[in-house]
Amino acid sequence: MINEQLLNPKSIVVVGASNNIHKPGGKIVKNLIDHGFKGKLYAINPKEDRIQGIPSFASVDELPSVELAVLAIPAKSCLPVVKLLSEQNDTKAFIIISAGFSETDEQGKQLENELAEVVNKHNACLIGPNCIGVMTPYHVSVFTTPVPELIPDGCDFISGSGATAVFIIESGIPKGLRFANVFSVGNSAQTGVEDVLAYLDENYVEGKSPKVKLLYIENIDDPDKLLFHASSLIQKGCKIAAIKAGSSSAGSRAASSHTGALTSSDAAVDALFRKAGIVRCYGREELTTVASVFMCKELEGKKMAIITHAGGPGVMLTDALEDGGLKIPAIEDSPEKTALLQKLFPGSSVENPIDFLATGTAEQMGEIIDACEHEFDVDGMAVIFGSPGLFPIRDVYDVLSEKMKVCKKPIYPILPSIINVKEEVSRFISLGHVNFPDEVLLGRALTKVIHTSKPTLENQPAHKIAVDEIRAVIDAAENGYQPPAIIHRLFDLAGIPRVKEIVATSESEAVLAAMNIGFPVVMKVVGPVHKTEVGGVILNVRNVAQVRKEFHHLFEIEGTEGVLIAQMASGTELFLGATYEEKFGHVVLCGMGGIYVEVMKDVASGLAPLSNVEAMAMIKSLKSYKILKGYRKQPSVNIERYADIIVRLSWLLRYATEIKEIDINPLLGNEQEILAVDARIRIEK
Repeated sequence: MINEQLLNPKSIVVVGASNNIHKPGGKIVKNLIDHGFKGKLYAINPKEDRIQGIPSFASVDELPSVELAVLAIPAKSCLPVVKLLSEQNDTKAFIIISAGFSETDEQGKQLENELAEVVNKHNACLIGPNCIGVMTPYHVSVFTTPVPELIPDGCDFISGSGATAVFIIESGIPKGLRFANVFSVGNSAQTGVEDVLAYLDENYVEGKSPKVKLLYIENIDDPDKLLFHASSLIQKGCKIAAIKAGSSSAGSRAASSHTGALTSSDAAVDALFRKAGIVRCYGREELTTVASVFMCKELEGKKMAIITHAGGPGVMLTDALEDGGLKIPAIEDSPEKTALLQKLFPGSSVENPIDFLATGTAEQMGEIIDACEHEFDVDGMAVIFGSPGLFPIRDVYDVLSEKMKVCKKPIYPILPSIINVKEEVSRFISLGHVNFPDEVLLGRALTKVIHTSKPTLENQPAHKIAVDEIRAVIDAAENGYQPPAIIHRLFDLAGIPRVKEIVATSESEAVLAAMNIGFPVVMKVVGPVHKTEVGGVILNVRNVAQVRKEFHHLFEIEGTEGVLIAQMASGTELFLGATYEEKFGHVVLCGMGGIYVEVMKDVASGLAPLSNVEAMAMIKSLKSYKILKGYRKQPSVNIERYADIIVRLSWLLRYATEIKEIDINPLLGNEQEILAVDARIRIEK
């Protein structure tokens, strides 16, 4: 529960303070003093009268009322101190640096729970334990360095790991990244990443609150809360990038369907972030590079101009941008292009990349930027300018700084000479700019930002699904894999089109079913889960005699309970499925069937329920999307219908959370229709 006493306290006590600045309690006091805390500052140390010049008390009993307490004492001593401060000193905010809680053993976990109970009882806020602390523009209550510049239009940064928070800050500062507030939540006994984000959302003030939020997450305890508040902030104009660590171990587990084998808790995280509009990152450098992109003006299109005096970096950036789907268009011949070329030294190129040679001047760079801003058909610019160390280039960076302020199109500065012109780069950053010292990292980050869609409102299918009837079917069903009759009923109620199917338990029933459906038909064994592995699927059955023969063949398979007679559909094989992930809900997967799902694992994921916009984005993200659209005279698939079926499945699952696994493989689709051919549903109540 974030409160004003944590963010802007009028008084702070450091419990476990020290004159030794190499101890956590000493460094916290030093950071508070060095960074200008303006309120009353107290220390608790039974062996000292003063700590670094501030009053020190032997125990908390002697303290006056204090708003925020920072504890750097052994874990076993924290609970009595928190009780005393809460009850006697009306302390409403606590930061517990100390380790030795739930990260160690059950006894530590119990102690942590008791701390949270005390804090909650007194309507106070607890950050930690086992964290580095909190930094706001008003106080720096951490025992670490570096302390970044804290300004209102910097980044809000929330981290589940203290050490990682330090490393991310160290990665960001050299790029010119600035911060507003830093929260290291540690074990999150009371306040986790989702809770801090909720506070930032609920207290967001347009024009005053920071627009950029960075997250480092180790555990997502409340996905719904994270989704709601991240989406809300992004809809308010904020931008969020996050790392979710610990994603690899859950990916390989035994499962009874393609969907289960392809889905992991990490796929759920990926789907959650995509639904919320969060840019997902996988490392510190990527996170701080994406954050630096956020700090620049927004790129409104996909056409980039690369302005460079060095060929190699321009080529590498071109590759990175085009690999990510951005365009580096050639500059069309025009009087403006000719005029610009005449202002450059002989040998320069005004194609794209625009290369004005190693001897290029500040004035020439300004002319190129002006042409890209006003004359050339591009949406943004990347400017690469380093130095071999032969002459000063301060004037170049001054021009670049001025152009970044006045141009409406975004300019991404790539200043790679962080040693040769270290002072000039530092000065450029001090003017409020970011720097991208690595052009490839910029290219990858920019494409990732461009391809992260903003959250969309969930909209149900045009024709509502029958919720009450679906619930009645689910309530009556038994646990386990469901028989065809229940699957058919659920699909019909959700509006998911399927082939005609009839289950037969005798030869005569099989013949009547085939004649009713119309030849040719498919015959499938009912009972065994993996039909193809036991030879339980017979295609293209064309007459009554063949029905009789195959019926007896199928009934000889072990575990057979009946034979399914189905309509013979045709078209491109598609795949659709979902699994239920604890806390997250259903992760829906779609893709082409056959080898595309089995071998290439070309699937896209989304978190149910899905909107039509989300379903279309999933389909378009597939590597096989061009094939679905029709490729080299191959017929296309009705993509709009496919998206509608994805949405309908997601809303079926929204009202039937007892479905833990569903596999529709394949659907067969053509230009006119898409039909579910085979499906498995597992229910667990």
